[in-house]
Amino acid sequence: MFLDIFVFINQIMSMYSTLVIAHSVFRWAVLVSLLYSIIISWRGYVSKSSFSKSNNSLRHWTATIAHIQLMLGIVLYTQSPVVKIYFSDYPGKEGEPFFFSITHIILMLIAVVIITIGSAKAKRAADDVTKFKTQLIYFCIAIIVIFIAIPWPFSPLASRPLIRY
Repeated sequence: MFLDIFVFINQIMSMYSTLVIAHSVFRWAVLVSLLYSIIISWRGYVSKSSFSKSNNSLRHWTATIAHIQLMLGIVLYTQSPVVKIYFSDYPGKEGEPFFFSITHIILMLIAVVIITIGSAKAKRAADDVTKFKTQLIYFCIAIIVIFIAIPWPFSPLASRPLIRY
């Protein structure tokens, strides 16, 4: 019985560690895909290019990568000891517990909603210039929100290394 409980706790902690690593690594996929989409949108908008199949695919995959990261984050949120401490009777609810329990999750959820709306509006826009412009505006707003919500190593709110392992 005791051994079964120990194995179960060990599996949960192993899952948590794996989620932390996956979430940390996947953050770079989100940032790279968003930055690349912004650059391509800017070029397309300025040059009044046609919104090609590859542009549409980039729009789709950028939103998909953001959704995968959000799902990883939500699962991680449910397993996080920092979040559990925040919602317990622990008195120190400022700093990192507040950042990860409230600020980070809300801002990232807002960013993914903005990406989703921008992707959907760009997909349905009437002409190619409007598609690029819509995607550019929404993705720029989303990346600003994401940059605010990332626990950078230099952040006074919560600092984490650039890649966790």
